[in-house]
Amino acid sequence: MTSVLIVEDNEMNRDMLRRRLERKGYVVVLAVDGPAGIAAAREHLPDVILMDVALGDSMDGWEATRAIKGDGATAAIPVIALTAHALESDRQASIQAGCSDFETKPIDLQRLIEKIELHRR
Repeated sequence: MTSVLIVEDNEMNRDMLRRRLERKGYVVVLAVDGPAGIAAAREHLPDVILMDVALGDSMDGWEATRAIKGDGATAAIPVIALTAHALESDRQASIQAGCSDFETKPIDLQRLIEKIELHRR
């Protein structure tokens, strides 16, 4: 089964996405902020990470992604950025941070699953 780490600070968004992915057969691990996401990536080595870029703590999603990509144990894990902003500057910042792809909120589940399947290890 494909494992997915969701790094999302908004509890409602996190739980809704978890339930939707679990119904589709994914194994889901949750993290509430950047540091927890980095730790969960190291501990669980998921097939894909879904990273909210606006985490609202001292570490944004781009910083957390750079840390994950800078760690030899987690560098190969694909990261898909999640954001409420569809701006080209956000897309570019995500790619520069090391994200493999980008998805805007509200999440189109079918499109997100296609991206997960495309990028999973």
